Amino acid sequence: MTAEDYLNGQVILIDKPLGWSSFQAVNKIKWALLKHLKLKKLKIGHAGTLDPLATGLLVLCTGKYTKKITEFQDAVKEYTGTFTLGATRPSYDMETEVDAVFETGHLSEEIIKSTTAKFIGQIEQYPPAFSAIKKDGKRLYELAREGKSVELTARKIQIFEFEITHIALPEVGFRVVCGKGTYIRSLAHDFGKALDSGAYLSALRRTKTGNFNVRNAVAPQQFVDGLM
Repeated sequence: MTAEDYLNGQVILIDKPLGWSSFQAVNKIKWALLKHLKLKKLKIGHAGTLDPLATGLLVLCTGKYTKKITEFQDAVKEYTGTFTLGATRPSYDMETEVDAVFETGHLSEEIIKSTTAKFIGQIEQYPPAFSAIKKDGKRLYELAREGKSVELTARKIQIFEFEITHIALPEVGFRVVCGKGTYIRSLAHDFGKALDSGAYLSALRRTKTGNFNVRNAVAPQQFVDGLM
């Protein structure tokens, strides 16, 4: 592809590795393109952040296609991953240590699978205290790391599909199809509450954004190597 192609606009599908921030992935692609195409500048951005602890589909837009970012961010997304039952963590995921432990002896496959029905449709969800949402000019995760408590506001979100894919307690595999603004970490936390047992998100992978599928994505280094 030529410099003109990327300036006019391209969609690049990246499979973000574990431990990378979305910014790191975008930066890797951006600098590789600038060098390869001998450009001084190139607009590039992503349509929806993935946490460093998550892997999967990151939709990148270049040039004039950066105007499509909001459209792609608003698209329905699919995630797969693992909830760990019987404990909670302040961040609702693996970023922080376990702060409470709960019984899981009362849980059966039938109870776990049937509880998903409570979360289908339009529901209210509180974002995690450790999130990038801003409050008084600071991101919530910054306030949380400073030990400051923040009053969170519930938001309406849409869950179209929620299925349990495997059960090997304390781990439970899932697949979720949801609308914009959904926090899978919060879903894990709320799911644990509904089961009368704690839960946190222990693995997450974004598999789809709108019509884009992670099966068609490449790792950042694979994309860079393909330019040579």
